[in-house]
Amino acid sequence: MTERRIILEMGAGNDLYGGDYTKAACRAVQDALHHSSLVLFRSLNIDHQSMRVKVTIGVQNPGQVDAVRVAQELPRGRAEVQVVFGGQDVHDPVQGTTHVIASAAIEAYLPINAQDWQLS
Repeated sequence: MTERRIILEMGAGNDLYGGDYTKAACRAVQDALHHSSLVLFRSLNIDHQSMRVKVTIGVQNPGQVDAVRVAQELPRGRAEVQVVFGGQDVHDPVQGTTHVIASAAIEAYLPINAQDWQLS
């Protein structure tokens, strides 16, 4: 049985006033999740726990993201969160604040036996 990616969703989130990278990352995950609906689990009677969910978060300061907290945003599957350099910080010198923008890529994988599927 081969694990295959069945979905890829992208999202963006921000924290405009608190400079909180984890909050921006969680919002990016929620944005990505709101773009998808995985009805195949119910339709094909597949257990959600068989799905591996790989989340990649991009922010300017990866060390400031709580990956465990980000993983808690996922309603299904076995989460793996990786935080990398990316996203964007927008500095406001007048107010002395930094607006944090995070990007998220969510990939869902299922073990699939190629012999069980056929296009007709």
